[in-house]
Amino acid sequence: MREDRTLIVITHLSQLITLATGFGSLILPLVLWVTQKEKVYQMDAHGKNIINFQLSLIVYFVICIPLILLFGLGILGFIILGLVSIVLPVINAIKASNGETPSYPFSFNFIS
Repeated sequence: MREDRTLIVITHLSQLITLATGFGSLILPLVLWVTQKEKVYQMDAHGKNIINFQLSLIVYFVICIPLILLFGLGILGFIILGLVSIVLPVINAIKASNGETPSYPFSFNFIS
């Protein structure tokens, strides 16, 4: 196994592909994680964190849909989740470049 912080940082930042294409924030990191988890040191831990975060975001977005009817709380939820889905990958990419294993708060543990 080799240590490749650059690839790990790219994996964290690949979640932002949705800003350019409208989709792919789960698919691209998933592909990078599955293809590189045996080759790159620490990729497995980072990949699991990212996939759990993306799946959790999907769950939270689905929860926000019916909340739109409740005083528009769902719209506020969409705005907060949108900001979180941009800010946390950037912060965690910076942490990963410094050799830390970052975590994504409020993520469900779908893959352990």
